[in-house]
Amino acid sequence: MIRLCEWSIFLTLIYMNSSDPVFLFSFFGWGMEDSSGIMLLIFDRASGHVPLKILSIEDGTVLKAFNHLLHRNKKVDFIEQFNEKLLVKQENENLQILDVRNSQLTEVSRAEFLTPSAFIFLYENQLFLTFRNRTVAVWNFRGELVTSFEDHLLWHPDCNTNNIYITSDQDLIISYCKALPLSSGAEENVGSINISNILTGKCLAKIRANDPNVQISPRNRPNASTIRSTVEEALEDITALFYDEERNEIYTGNWHGLVHVWSN
Repeated sequence: MIRLCEWSIFLTLIYMNSSDPVFLFSFFGWGMEDSSGIMLLIFDRASGHVPLKILSIEDGTVLKAFNHLLHRNKKVDFIEQFNEKLLVKQENENLQILDVRNSQLTEVSRAEFLTPSAFIFLYENQLFLTFRNRTVAVWNFRGELVTSFEDHLLWHPDCNTNNIYITSDQDLIISYCKALPLSSGAEENVGSINISNILTGKCLAKIRANDPNVQISPRNRPNASTIRSTVEEALEDITALFYDEERNEIYTGNWHGLVHVWSN
C-alpha cells in the first residue's frame, strides 16, 4: 500500500530492448502508485488539499493535474489508485471514491468501511480486497460490500501477504488461517490452509491437522531428506505460501526453514 509520503523520489524510466536502452523520461515527486499504464503522483500535502498528477507511464505525459480537498486537521489514512479510480480515506472520515475522468465522487460511511491494513486490487473483476484484523472483504468501486468470507480468518492480524495467494483468474484466495485448537496450547502455533471463493465467500477446501484424509506421502528417492514432519508440525508457524496452478500443488515454508508440498 502506498500512503501519503514524507519522502521524496526521483524516478527515471528507461526502455530496455535487445540493443541499447532508450531514455524515456524522469521526474521528481513525493509518492507514487501505478495502475494499468498510468501513474499517480502524490505531492506534499497543503493545508486543505493534496496536489495530485496522473501521468502516462509510456511517455510521462501529464494526463491530469488536480487538487483533492482534505479535512485540515485529519491525518490521511491512505490514498490509493486503481485505473481511473482514486480511493481517499482520512482518519474518522468516510471513504471517498473519485472517478478522475469525470470527477464523480462516491462516499462510503466510515461505519461501513473501516481503514484496512492492506489492499489487493482484482483487475480482472474490477474489485478490491481489504484486510483488517484478520478478516478479508471484497468491495466494488461503487462502494458496495460484495463478499464477506464464512471461514477465512487470517493467521496474521496485520495481513502478511506472504501467506496469501490469489489465483490468476482471481476467483480463489488461498491463505494461512486460524484453525480450531487440536489440544491444549496448540492453537498458538498450528493453523490451517483455507481455500475460498472470492465472489461467494464460501470455503471450498481446508487443509487442517486433524483431517484424517491428509496423509504424509512416502519418500522413495535415494537422496531424499531425512527430516520428517507430522501434518501438525507442517502447519505450525507458516511464513510463506504459494500455489502452483499448473501442478495443483501448494507450497508452504515455515519458521523452521522447512518447505512442505501439499498435493492431491
